[in-house]
Amino acid sequence: MAQSKIAVDLILSKLAEDAEKSRERVQKASNVLLESLDTEIATTPYEVVYEEDRVKLKHYRPVTEPQVKTPLLVVYALINRETMLDLQPGRSVVQNFLDKGIDLYMIDWGYPTRKDRYLTIDDHVNGYMDNIVDFIRQRCAMPKINLMGICMGGSFSVMYSALHPQKIKNLLTTVTPTNFDTDQGLLHIWMKALDVNRMVDAFGNMPGDLMNLGFLILNPARLMIDKYVGFIENMDNKEFVENFVRMEKWIFDSPDVPGETFRQFVEDCYHKNLLIQSKLELDGKRVDLKKITMPLLNYYGQYDHLVPPAACELLTSKVGSKDTEDICLKTGHIGIYVSSKVQSEFVPKIAVWLKERDEEKNERKAQKPPTKKSTTHKATVKKVGAKAPSAARKAKK
Repeated sequence: MAQSKIAVDLILSKLAEDAEKSRERVQKASNVLLESLDTEIATTPYEVVYEEDRVKLKHYRPVTEPQVKTPLLVVYALINRETMLDLQPGRSVVQNFLDKGIDLYMIDWGYPTRKDRYLTIDDHVNGYMDNIVDFIRQRCAMPKINLMGICMGGSFSVMYSALHPQKIKNLLTTVTPTNFDTDQGLLHIWMKALDVNRMVDAFGNMPGDLMNLGFLILNPARLMIDKYVGFIENMDNKEFVENFVRMEKWIFDSPDVPGETFRQFVEDCYHKNLLIQSKLELDGKRVDLKKITMPLLNYYGQYDHLVPPAACELLTSKVGSKDTEDICLKTGHIGIYVSSKVQSEFVPKIAVWLKERDEEKNERKAQKPPTKKSTTHKATVKKVGAKAPSAARKAKK
């Protein structure tokens, strides 16, 4: 029986070819990593038109004629930063909104310090947010504005719209948790078992880095291994490297969360699930979802491991509005804002939705927005000269 021969020369030739390709790729990767990289984030021009304590309000400079007369206020979560919406050229939610002629404002929650430990959800919703909404209404001479909330900022926006429906024309929620009685995501399972009192008593404000670590270990294979393997495989691609660094900058720019706000959010939402039941109370007032009678557009991600569909999809059935719509996108928690494919659907849909409702009834002259009475602290306001009261309540002794 004839013995098979190993094609040694063919094997050696293939190894030599692969070695040459590897050498060329490593050389190209070295050139990419050593040359100047454009990794700046949040580069769309804006001006800070209002400041109060650590909180700032950004107004983005229009780039085209307005297509929607009513301004849009975007409220991001207290966790991570709003720069996610303006992460990179070509895939910026902010830039896409401006291109569609939307007058865009966005809250920058800033970086809490020790003095912010005792700020509650009420301080953020009925304090900072209410002051900012009134400021925009007065600045634009409109009785109502459009409100868009993201993640925890979406929960705040739902609370605000229920408590102040006369000030909100249209409500948009994206990856917004409102129903916390679900075991779909590992985060919900963990939070139900979390001893939040011990954590807040120990840390004061909840450290952003600690929470960031918790988010990473929810899916360690993908978030701590796969993505760095992917970086090594693509580090000879300059555009990939730049976008990778931008994302890393955003991920590890994690502000702390005021301790009492974190405690209340965990206890009232994750542990007691009060929001979706219309049993949550802020400053003695019940957050009744039936009072959300304005149009509601509710976005969430099918593969979101932080805020799964079950945490989002009940909202439209609990509000009082007859104009509601749920849209479930085939993406994850962050993909809605950075995926080029999703971006081609996300902002255009919102722009059309807002424009249709903006044209249905122009309430610009329907009523004059009231002037908010000053209470204790004065806000520092740039460029426009107006002033508003501070949201901060007295710290608990």
